[in-house]
Amino acid sequence: MQRFFIPADWIQGDQVSFEGSITHQLSRVLRLKPDDRVTVLDNSGWELEVALVRFDSERILGRIVEKRLAEGEPRTKITLYQSVLRGQRFELILQKGTELGVVEFVPVVASRCIMSSLDDVMRKAERWQRIIVEAAEQSARGRLPRLHSPLLFPQACNRARRRGGLSLIPWEEDRRTPLRQALRGNENDERQKSALPFSINLFIGPEGGFSSEEIATALNYGITPVNLGPRILRAETAALAAISSILYELGDMAVG
Repeated sequence: MQRFFIPADWIQGDQVSFEGSITHQLSRVLRLKPDDRVTVLDNSGWELEVALVRFDSERILGRIVEKRLAEGEPRTKITLYQSVLRGQRFELILQKGTELGVVEFVPVVASRCIMSSLDDVMRKAERWQRIIVEAAEQSARGRLPRLHSPLLFPQACNRARRRGGLSLIPWEEDRRTPLRQALRGNENDERQKSALPFSINLFIGPEGGFSSEEIATALNYGITPVNLGPRILRAETAALAAISSILYELGDMAVG
């Protein structure tokens, strides 16, 4: 069943009104007819099964037949502080990170980022938001991940400290702390074993990784360097590997 995120004010009682580009998609692209059904989401965490009722030239009306809690949201809330990457690599991370369950994206300008200006990054926000919406609809998310304005690396570290949670920064030169250990703590301590983290701030570097000065800055803000194993990963691979590992380790890859 097709899924669509729509503005909350399109829903009035048990009636749903579709407008704009979604009308074209329903009638011309998908060629749906009266009595066909779609799933509607208003970014509240609930999903609505809607039967289409009437097709007009500029609007389609539907009726809610069932309301249920969306099952695609993870318990673990990952905020991804992703350094800006060249080409379409950043967009790949937005798409796949949304599918996996990231709840917030914060673009980060690190010292080794290759970019023309911060303004150029900000101009891409509209396109990035469309990518997030499409990925969230496809992957049965109940809420849209939030896309924040880009921050310089020290600003991002400060934001993570203010927001709280467990802050991790994979770094290829770290040899002491595997990601699993950072998530699980001392497994011989029953108190730590039962208190798995709920909120994760995950920092991923650009092409070339973080500088040693940036790691020192991260440490000053209470961010823990971790390693993702013996292989050197590209930035986009590191992001998706770390997200998947965190969600698996904390039980968010299980069904039911």
